[in-house]
This record gives sequence, C-alpha cells and structure tokens, in this order.
Amino acid sequence: MNGLLKKLHRFVEMPAFPVLLALSASHCLNDLLQSVITAVYPMLKDDLSLNFAQIGLITLVYQMAASIFQPVVGYAFDRRPFVASLPLGMVCTSVGIVLFACAPTLPVVLLAVFMVGIGSATLHPEASRITSLAGHERRGFAQSVFQVGGNFGSSVGPLLVALIVAPYGRRYILWFLIFAALCFAAMRPICRWYRNYLSEQSSAAKKKSGHATLPLSKGKTAFAIGIIVVLIFSKYIYMACMSSYFTFYLIDKFGVSISASQVYLFVFVISTAIGTLVGGPFGDKYGRKAVIWASILGTAPFSILLPHVSLPIAVAMGFCSGFMLSSAFPSILLYAQELLPTRLGMISGLFFGFAFGVGGVASAALGGFADKYGIETVFNFCCFTPLLGIVAALLPDLKNRAGN
Repeated sequence: MNGLLKKLHRFVEMPAFPVLLALSASHCLNDLLQSVITAVYPMLKDDLSLNFAQIGLITLVYQMAASIFQPVVGYAFDRRPFVASLPLGMVCTSVGIVLFACAPTLPVVLLAVFMVGIGSATLHPEASRITSLAGHERRGFAQSVFQVGGNFGSSVGPLLVALIVAPYGRRYILWFLIFAALCFAAMRPICRWYRNYLSEQSSAAKKKSGHATLPLSKGKTAFAIGIIVVLIFSKYIYMACMSSYFTFYLIDKFGVSISASQVYLFVFVISTAIGTLVGGPFGDKYGRKAVIWASILGTAPFSILLPHVSLPIAVAMGFCSGFMLSSAFPSILLYAQELLPTRLGMISGLFFGFAFGVGGVASAALGGFADKYGIETVFNFCCFTPLLGIVAALLPDLKNRAGN
C-alpha cells in the first residue's frame, strides 16, 4: 500500500500534472459529446425511420471525416504549431451537436456528424502531442491519464443520454452544450502551458541544432507500422461492433428496453476507461510490445464467449473484452510515436485517424450485414477478430532502444 501511495505521489508531483488533468478533462468532455451520436442511434432510427445500413452510413461519415483530417491536422501543426487549435476543434464539435439535435432529415444528420468528426480530427492529434510533451519521461502514464478521460467521457455519454434525452426527445441533446462550455474552460490552462512551452523551445532551438535519430532503420520502421495497422484493424472492428450495435444486440436477443441497453453500453465503455488507465503505466514498466500482445490477444476468450451466454454473463464478457482491448491503445500510440519521434502530431493523427476510419467502414459494413443476416450473426463473426492480435509477436522490441 505504501509503495502504491509513493508511486501516486511521484506522479502527482510531476511539474505538468495539472496540465495532464486539464488534457484528460478536455478529452473527457469532447468524447462525451461525441458519444451522444452512437448513444442516440436507437432513438434516431425510430425518429427518421432509418435502417441499419443508414445507421452504419452515419458512423461512416463521422469517422471518415475524423480519420481523413486527423493526420492532415497533425502534419500541419507539426510544421506550424497553433496554440488555439484545441478550442477551434471544440467550436466545430459544438456546431455539430446543435445540428444533430435539430436535424429533420438524414442529410442534415450526416452534416452534423461531419462537423463533429472535424472537431475530433483537430482535438485528438493535438491533445495527444501536448500530452506526450507534458508527460516527458512518464509518457505511458501521461497517455493513460489523457486516454482515460476520453474513455470515461464516452462511457458517461450514453448514461446521460438515457437519463436526459431518451425520456424526453432528441432536442434535449442541446443540454449537452453545457459540457462544451466546460471543455472550453478546461482548455485555457492547456493553451497557456503550450504557449510557454513553444516559447521555451523556440529559445532553445536558437542555441543548439541537431536532429532526432530513428530507433530502427526505415525498412524495419515501415514493417513495424504495418504490424500496428493490422492490430488497429483487429481492435477497431470489434470496438465498432460493440459501440454501434451492442445496444441493438441486447434489445434483439434479450428484449431489454432502450434505456436498459444504454446502461449496459455504459458498463462496456467504462471498462475501456479502466483498461486504458492500466495499460499506459504497464507499458512504461514492462514495454509497449508486451502490453500490446497481452491486451489484444487476451480479449479473444471473452469476445468469443459473449454471443453464447445469458444476459448477465454477456454484460460481464463485454466488460472484460473492453478492459483487455482498451489497455492496448496507449502502448500502440506511444510505440508509433517512438518509431517517429520528430512527427508526434502526424503519427498521432495518422493512428487516431486510421482507428476512426476502420471503425467507420466496419460500422457501415456491419450495418449492412445486420440488415441482411441479423444482428446475432454479426456478433458471431466479430467475436473472432481479436485473434488477429497474434501478429504483435512480430513487432520489434523498443524497450531498450527507446528507454522505456
């Protein structure tokens, strides 16, 4: 117990720890707003008489907007850092939320989720870059603090939708603008810290010159990135299945109400927050590769059991799957950043964007499959995708090279 308290005390004493908390809070509030989209799907389906393929299209537009623009934003701000980038992203998200609450037709819904996607494309690479800079020698812990904020926001969003929106109607989504205002407030200390950091770096750059070296050759770096792409493909197909269709699966198979399905979705998403918080520090201690290998492949037993058990056990399997799978992402992101240390924003945007893109395409495809073959068939198929995590064995070990 004393050892744990000492570790927590050491983390809290980090000079940039208040900035990390502000980054986590911003990520939490941003992802809370984004989670409203998927949480409202059952209500939206009834309001606009949509089918599963159209539900998948909504997710596709949202996640493709985020995935295409994230590496572009990251690359642009790698070259020319912009202090107010985070508030700019939240402006786009707020506009999207207003449109989503009032959209009378599917095209307006698509425009709304496109705006929210642009907001995501701005926040995620920029906030991840600032997190890595603020975390310094404890970047795994820093990324976990940052990521757990997003996961917690994503988990709270469906619960708030069940309490605030589901009983009264879609226009009550406008109440979520309160969280947008709180996010703008949380971004103020981040912008101040980042402005001071850029000023210090500019002064230091005038006194010294040199270039960071890559830990691996170009060929091995490209190979490692290819393996990471496969791992993200494995992770986010299953995550898309759970986040977009878990509520429909529970309603269809067990006959639960829409509000109850949102509560069960909350259980799944809160497990991703816990897994993320655990995964980063373990990556600092044991190496990124070990955590990536254990978390993605370790999801398979729980995901494979989920479609074949009763409701309480299915919810428990969903919790275990979310916990195991989410613990990989901080290590995946940091592993990629360590491969290309001079392109933190671009690599963050690339992998956040690819994750969103895979999730969007998967959601659209799975929606079509659900319309044709049934939602249970989709879950029986997707439960095997975490087995692709076996390719993590091929990743080069950066533990000694990167000083993890």
